[in-house]
Amino acid sequence: MKLIASLTSPYVRKIRVVLLEKNLPFEFLNDPPWEAGSHVSDYNPLGKVPTLVSDAGEVFFDSPIIADYIETLGAQPALLPTDRLEIVRVKQLEALADGVTDAGVVWLQETRRVSEKQDDAVITRQRSKVDRGLDVLEKKITGREFLYGNSLSLADIATGCGLLWLDFRLPQYDWRATRPNLAVYVKRLSERPAFVQTIPVA
Repeated sequence: MKLIASLTSPYVRKIRVVLLEKNLPFEFLNDPPWEAGSHVSDYNPLGKVPTLVSDAGEVFFDSPIIADYIETLGAQPALLPTDRLEIVRVKQLEALADGVTDAGVVWLQETRRVSEKQDDAVITRQRSKVDRGLDVLEKKITGREFLYGNSLSLADIATGCGLLWLDFRLPQYDWRATRPNLAVYVKRLSERPAFVQTIPVA
C-alpha cells in the first residue's frame, strides 16, 4: 500500500495510526497538496490527503473511507465492532471527532489571514463547534477507558489525532481546563507507540 500524505495533517495521522496499530506495511509518500509540484491530484481528483493506493492499485480517499477499507483487510486488532448498529455508533463518534478537527482547521485558517481580513465571527463560530464537540466527548469518556466498548476503535484514534492536532496548531486553546477526563484519556492515547511514531513536525 502507498499512503499519499503530509506530515502535519491530523487526518493523515489517523490513517498512519490505524496502519501501525494493525502492523500493516505501507509506503509513506510525503506530498503536501498545497506545495508547488504536488502530484496528489494525480491520485485524488479532489487534491486532498490522505489518499491510499491499495496493493491492487485501487485508490481510496477521505480518511473515514480509507479507515473502512483498511478494516476490510482483516488485520487485527479490529477497530470496528461486528454488529452493524454498533458500527454506526462508532462511526458517529469518529464523525464527531473529525468534525471537531474540521472546525479547528477553519479556525486556524481564519487566524492566518491578514489581521484586517480576519472575521471574528468565523473564529467564534468554529471555536463553539470545538467546545460543544469536546464537551460531548468529555461526558462520553467519563468512567471509561475507550469511547465505545472495551478496546481501541476508530473513534478513539480520530479523537486522539484531532485533539493532539489542536495542541499542535492551536496551543493557545486550553481545552483541558474543564475536561479532566478527556485530558487523561488523550494523554494515555498519546503514549501508545503508534501515536509516538506519528508526532507531527512543523
